[in-house]
Amino acid sequence: MAIKSAISLAFIGAVMLVLVAGIEASDIAIYWGQNGNEGTLAETCATGNYNFVNLAFLPTFGNGQTPMINLAGHCDPYGNGCTNLSSDIKSCQAKGIKVMLSIGGGAGSYYLASSDDARQVATYLWNNFLGGQSASRPFGDAVLDGIDFDIEGGTNQHWDDLARYLSGYSKRGTKVYLTAAPQCPFPDAWVGGALKTGLFDYVWVQFYNNPPCQYTADDIGNLEKAWKKWTTDVPATKIFLGLPASPEAAGSGFIPVSDLTSKVLPAIKGSAKYGGVMLWSKYYDDQSGYSSAIKNYV
Repeated sequence: MAIKSAISLAFIGAVMLVLVAGIEASDIAIYWGQNGNEGTLAETCATGNYNFVNLAFLPTFGNGQTPMINLAGHCDPYGNGCTNLSSDIKSCQAKGIKVMLSIGGGAGSYYLASSDDARQVATYLWNNFLGGQSASRPFGDAVLDGIDFDIEGGTNQHWDDLARYLSGYSKRGTKVYLTAAPQCPFPDAWVGGALKTGLFDYVWVQFYNNPPCQYTADDIGNLEKAWKKWTTDVPATKIFLGLPASPEAAGSGFIPVSDLTSKVLPAIKGSAKYGGVMLWSKYYDDQSGYSSAIKNYV
């Protein structure tokens, strides 16, 4: 009887370890910054729903342009008014949340003219947002965790160079995380080449506004096929399922909570590279409560 009890306890303990490991293994990433009515960054991190926050966006850079952030109604970068985000960024990081600067976006003026241009942009990002030094850091003395490539325009050239230059700064002591938000048609038209470098830690694939590879009512086939391609062929640490947080957040591709939890997640979570879910965006998540509804299933 005592032996059986010991075996039962050991079994229960092993099951608990597996369950805990499963819970810790998957995360939710959110984009914040493009709507002044989505709450502060500190409030975003205080929800306890997110493990990554992508600050959106740095939409102007490259080809000799003066880089400029755009955080919609949150702060005015032209008057150096975004430095007050420094304490918010630090409060997020104190909770174990990684805070990334997302470069690019759906609307912006950005492209890299050459490998040397990529090097200059990497130097700018290091000195102004990461571990370097500059007299005009937009977020003050806060040091972001890395750079998110949300490249949806310009050209597909030299993003691999930018990734290599940024990754090189990790050798100075603090790791520079690299993430990306490609479209689900494989390979991505913009950063497909850069992703081949194997330098990206997390890739949150946009499974929306892309009918050929997104979920449609009662049909998971296209999404599942694309998911297998991304998790098999991209040398990243983890792949995330990128989704709109509400029907209004995208033109197409929203997955109702019940469909996500009962059909989609069970079909993809078996992948060793499954990392969790990315949502666009905090504003729409506030309207729908999507992250709160799914976080125990992710």
